[in-house]
Amino acid sequence: MRKKTVSLVLSSGGARGMAHIGVIEAVEEAGYEIVSIAGSSAGALIGGIHAAGHLSVFKDWICNLDRIDVFSLMDFTLSSKGFIKGEKVFNEIKKFIPDCQIEELQVPFICNAVEIPLGKEKIFDKGSLFDAIRASVSIPTVLTPAKINGKEFVDGGIINPIPLSLLPKRKRGTLVIAVDLNASKDKLVTLVPEISIKKESESRIKIPNWVIEYRSKFSKYFDSEERQEKYKGMSSLELMNFSFDLLQDKLSSITINQNKIDVLIEVSRIQAKTLEFHRASELIEIGKSKTIDALKKLENGNQ
Repeated sequence: MRKKTVSLVLSSGGARGMAHIGVIEAVEEAGYEIVSIAGSSAGALIGGIHAAGHLSVFKDWICNLDRIDVFSLMDFTLSSKGFIKGEKVFNEIKKFIPDCQIEELQVPFICNAVEIPLGKEKIFDKGSLFDAIRASVSIPTVLTPAKINGKEFVDGGIINPIPLSLLPKRKRGTLVIAVDLNASKDKLVTLVPEISIKKESESRIKIPNWVIEYRSKFSKYFDSEERQEKYKGMSSLELMNFSFDLLQDKLSSITINQNKIDVLIEVSRIQAKTLEFHRASELIEIGKSKTIDALKKLENGNQ
């Protein structure tokens, strides 16, 4: 029996990119063989490391980082082009994952970046894997641009966040699975339960009258659980990141609508902020859960 094959497209999304690890695990555990990977930004990072055969060791490393560890890997700079150099974290990764040539990878891999100031998409399908990844993950205003052969590159997600266009010509019988980490809302069930406070009439537990009266009398001294937190505005950095995420969401939607995809896995951009890498374990499980659900639906539909 011929093994089921998959071409994987992994989108940009900052720390949400850790969900890609769970996607890859679920795909392979379901018996599929990943025969090609196209990635942008965080998708380039995870896709490239998997193509090199080192995803398990990377997972062990990233899942053991807490907030302080993540902060310690940020080599801050006063550069106007970005406040993190990015050298420290890549030097750390290179201690347990050696660099290699893209054309020598176990799984065909391709990723993108944007050359500045031309605004032209740069396709990396050969050369240093880490140079390609560093260029693709260079989030504007966060990481300083990558410099390669005298040219500067920034995040590929600026113009092509879910790079379906980079996939090689589709082979018969090969599924295209795309992962969008910039969705405006979740369309598949996540592992994170939604916590809501039911109204008294909907609650199974009867609240005594004296408790209701006490709460009513002293409510002005405490924040109401039904009161929404007042919007306090965004800092310039938060506004920039929000704008970047929103732009990627819109571009991803256009790309998805214009291409044939067999399985689309969507993760809301509200699941994690750009630099929340300390939540890797949680995000991996979200990606895995969504992929399992999506593949089950696919299998049921084909029966």
